[in-house]
Amino acid sequence: MTEQGTTNKIGKSFTWIAWALALALLSYGFNDFLSHKENPNQQVNSHVNSRSISVVLKQNPYGHYVTSGEINNTGVVFLLDTGATQVSIPEHIAAHLGLRKQGSYLVETANGTVKVYKTELSELRIGEIILYNVAANINPAFESDEILLGMSALRQIEFRQQGKNLTLIQYK
Repeated sequence: MTEQGTTNKIGKSFTWIAWALALALLSYGFNDFLSHKENPNQQVNSHVNSRSISVVLKQNPYGHYVTSGEINNTGVVFLLDTGATQVSIPEHIAAHLGLRKQGSYLVETANGTVKVYKTELSELRIGEIILYNVAANINPAFESDEILLGMSALRQIEFRQQGKNLTLIQYK
């Protein structure tokens, strides 16, 4: 092979590598964009004064309030659900969090009757709002990567919706 043929072959190889890297970067950027669109509240800002702590959540394009938070000092993603009686945790997330099952019972969900397991969350956090000893259930039929933040947590705080914002308020 001639020197020019070798140079052309190397040039073509580098062109393919450059295109592959460009596509990989675009894919990574697009996934990050979609993730932020699904959860516009990945960075939660708290407003603290002498009487209360408040957090303002933005609605995602699907009309839901999704936010990052913590359970027992481990990062999780919550989907606020005022129609859920309890905080409901998919079983695979509960296992990751090391939550214990404390007995089973049946619940009615949008997908029918499901057997769930009682558990308790020592600490649940959204920004600087902290709730202790929150009743929850572990749901083996729920395969989401989000935890439904139901009324067992939400009834402990005040919440107000205005436009596409939801303000969570915890009084001291």
